[in-house]
Amino acid sequence: MKVRLNKFLSSAGVTSRREADRWILDGRISVNDRTVDELGLKVDEDRDVVRVDGRKIQLKQKPIYILLNKPAGYLVTLKDPFGRPTVKTLLPASLGRVFPVGRLDLATEGLLILTNDGELAHRLSHPRFGVKKVYVAKVRGEPSKDALRRLERGVYLEGEKTAPAKAALLTPGQKSSWLKIELQEGRKREVREMCRAVGHPVLELRRVEFAGLVLEDLKPGQWRHLEPREVRRLKLRVDLA
Repeated sequence: MKVRLNKFLSSAGVTSRREADRWILDGRISVNDRTVDELGLKVDEDRDVVRVDGRKIQLKQKPIYILLNKPAGYLVTLKDPFGRPTVKTLLPASLGRVFPVGRLDLATEGLLILTNDGELAHRLSHPRFGVKKVYVAKVRGEPSKDALRRLERGVYLEGEKTAPAKAALLTPGQKSSWLKIELQEGRKREVREMCRAVGHPVLELRRVEFAGLVLEDLKPGQWRHLEPREVRRLKLRVDLA
C-alpha cells in the first residue's frame, strides 16, 4: 500500500509529520537510494526502502506511550547542540526512540507525552482537534476580575487574538497569586505571553492536564507507561479509534 512519505516516517516512530517534511526539504531522506525533495511523494510500505541520514527505516515497531512529569530546566527536544539537558535524558535508553508530543518551554514543568506513534502525536498536536491543556500558574500580583475576563475572551499576541480560554483565581495574594488556565490551542509560550499581556507575568508554570490525562502522584522527573485504556481514550479524542 502506498502512503505519503511523511506519514510513513511518523508511523515508523521516527518523527512527526511536520518534522519529516523539514527533513525531506533538507535532503536527509532517500527512497531506493535516491535523495528526495518532494513533500507529496508516496512510497510503497512493502517494497520501497526508505532511509534517514543513511539509516534504513523499518515500519513495524512496538508502540510506546510515556507520561512524564517534566522538571523545569529540561528542553523538550531529543538533542541540543549546546549540550543542555533534554527530556530524553530522563528516560532509559532501553525504551528506544520516542519523541515529545507538543511543547513545554525550558522553565515550565508538568505533564508531557512521549511516543513513537507518529500519527497519534500528529493529531494530538494539531489545532483541528482542540486538545484540552490545563495549567496552573503563579503570577505576579493579584489579577482582577477584568484581567481574568480578558484572558478568557482572548488577548492579542503579535497582532493575532488568542482563542477563548478558561481562567480561574485559585489562590489570591498581594505579591503573587495562583491561577488555573485551560486552553485548546498550543502557541509557543502562550500562557506566559497571555498573562504578561494582562499585566501579571508568570513566575512559575506547570501543566497539570493534557487530553484528559493528569499527573496524579508523579514527581518531577518521574515517568510511567500509559495504560491501554488511557491510550484508547487518547485515540478516541482524535478520531483514531
